[in-house]
Amino acid sequence: MQLTDILAQMGGLRSMSRELGISERQAASGAEALLPAILGGFKKQAQSQPAGLGGLGGLLGQLGGAGLLDQVLAPQPTDVSQGNDVLGQIFGSRDVSRAVAQNAAAPSGLDPSLLKKMLPMLAMLVGGYMAKQDGRTAAPPEPMGGGLEAGLGDLLGGMFGGQNGSAGSGAGLASMLDMNGDGNALDDILRMAGKAMR
Repeated sequence: MQLTDILAQMGGLRSMSRELGISERQAASGAEALLPAILGGFKKQAQSQPAGLGGLGGLLGQLGGAGLLDQVLAPQPTDVSQGNDVLGQIFGSRDVSRAVAQNAAAPSGLDPSLLKKMLPMLAMLVGGYMAKQDGRTAAPPEPMGGGLEAGLGDLLGGMFGGQNGSAGSGAGLASMLDMNGDGNALDDILRMAGKAMR
């Protein structure tokens, strides 16, 4: 199942569309365009953590854990400060967030300023969802085999590999942004952001 389908089932797309004043279809289109970079950022974070995905679980806990997801799904307006903290961890700078939003504008058909507002909410939904997966193995963590590893593997597989041979537009964007073909679009986005700043 694609992550956008999971977010739709949880009510995440509905919450974002309500807060941003757009249709659920537009929210889905924006999510599909932004998710490859967000998942790429989480993947890069996992690779840089001493304990791999277990370390990523600890980091997600520090950032708000499963509560990140609950905040976006709650009826009151989302406090996106935690989402910006998540983006800061996975992207490293606001320039990268801006570049991600800019690059997602064409495939999604949405304005970059709108996508920039969507980014922290989406990061909270994904981070909170992964933390919920990890919660199943909170005591004591199994070495490299817990819920987060499976959850992230499934999410990355669904977004970047597609299913039954059909990659979907999110995976299409990922391969389009992944200029050096290493399977991770984030390093290429970081390079583009660096060029834009010069």
